[in-house]
Amino acid sequence: MTELTTARLRLRPFRIEDAPAVHAYAADPEVVRYMDWGPNTAADTERFMAEAVTPADGVHLFAVERDGAVIGAVQVRVTSVLHARGEMGYVLARPAWGHGYATEAAAAVLGFAFDRLDLHRLAATCDPGNEGSRRVLEKAGLSYEGHLRDYLHIRGEWRDRLLFAAIRPR
Repeated sequence: MTELTTARLRLRPFRIEDAPAVHAYAADPEVVRYMDWGPNTAADTERFMAEAVTPADGVHLFAVERDGAVIGAVQVRVTSVLHARGEMGYVLARPAWGHGYATEAAAAVLGFAFDRLDLHRLAATCDPGNEGSRRVLEKAGLSYEGHLRDYLHIRGEWRDRLLFAAIRPR
C-alpha cells in the first residue's frame, strides 16, 4: 500500500491499532457536524476500521499521522476509470484544526491522484457552513464550481454542498 509524506505529515495505510485514535475524532459531534456519518458508536468505528484496513478497489484511504499519532484520515475514491475521475474527502481530530494539516494532506492526495492514479479530475464537496473546509479545498488547489442543492440527507435533514474540483495540469 502507498505511503505519502509531506513536510509535517505521514499519510499511511490504516492499522487496526489506530481504532482508539479514530474513535476519538469520529465520536466527536463537532468533528462530524458537517459529515454524512457519525457521531460514531464503538461499533461504527469497529466497522469502519474493518473496511479501512482493506479498502475496496478504487479507494485509497490514508491515516493522517503527525509525530507518530493519528490525527485524521484522507481518501481518494476513483469514481470513473474511463473518465479518469475521482473524489477526495478528509477529516481531522479537533486538536489538529487550524494548523494547516488538512490543507497539507489534501494537497498531497491531489498530487497522488494526478501523478500516481493518473486521474484527470479530482472533486470534493463541503457544507456551505463549513468555512474551514472551503478554505482547505481552495488552498489545496481546487476551484469552486457550484452549489449542489439538497445534495445529502444527513440526520433527517437535506443539506446542500459546495462543489470544488481540480483538473490535472496539461
